[in-house]
Amino acid sequence: MVSFADGYPLLLVTEESLARVNEWIADGRHAAEGPLPMSRFRPNVVVAGNAAFAEDGWRLVRIGDVTFRVAKQCGRCVFTTVDPGTAARGKEPLATLARHRRWDGNVWFGVNLIPDAPRDGGVIRVGDPVTIVA
Repeated sequence: MVSFADGYPLLLVTEESLARVNEWIADGRHAAEGPLPMSRFRPNVVVAGNAAFAEDGWRLVRIGDVTFRVAKQCGRCVFTTVDPGTAARGKEPLATLARHRRWDGNVWFGVNLIPDAPRDGGVIRVGDPVTIVA
């Protein structure tokens, strides 16, 4: 069971995508606000070892023994501009995402996942292998 989910059960983000956003922030008008930690995006699943924004093209992902469908890319809201540790507000990451990842009237970062018939209760754990199925 998933509680406190925001529209979809899981949000997956890659470390490489965050690194790219932080590079863009460092080169932008609000450089003093960066680099941002992963917690700013509040993902459930963080993976590494891919090109930045590779997750945009994924359709099926297996984490451990559980297969997930990528439901859609995640449109980001103003909540990402609030530091979860201090509640301080800023312009980032939305200002930068709007310059680099804006289409369909939204800014995008990460992908929403939905489990496909989870086996063994659908448990995933830190360190589980991640396989891009499609």
